[in-house]
Amino acid sequence: MTIAVWPSELPRPERNTWNARPQDARQKRQSDAGPPSWRLKFSNAAKMVSLSLLLTRDQNAVFDNFYQYETKKGSLLFWMPDPTTDGWALLTDDGSPLLISGGAQDGLPILLSAQWLCSFGDELPNETVQGIHFRRTFGVVVIP
Repeated sequence: MTIAVWPSELPRPERNTWNARPQDARQKRQSDAGPPSWRLKFSNAAKMVSLSLLLTRDQNAVFDNFYQYETKKGSLLFWMPDPTTDGWALLTDDGSPLLISGGAQDGLPILLSAQWLCSFGDELPNETVQGIHFRRTFGVVVIP
């Protein structure tokens, strides 16, 4: 079985709606007296991410096709570029980008690359209209 790949035509998620939190891997133990205590329920917790995309009409159609057909209405896993890492420049200690030296790409910044294995989460894609754009808000579960 082939795992679907996030469409490259889609923009990065909006920064102002970004929300990431770990899945709670704890189990509460209540004693007869005193405060509750916790223990690990499982060791590999997923990351739950809520995000939104501001899309053109064409990009909205690409998103719909990806969700409906490639992930079978959100039931299949997919690879997604990590929006916090993928495509960002590798920086030195003082914050300036490291550059490629030599060759056809001389002087270009070295870019980081990272992908997530994801599924759509409990928050299924919601669509609102913002002027001539479409805002898609949804959640993903990043598999550890």
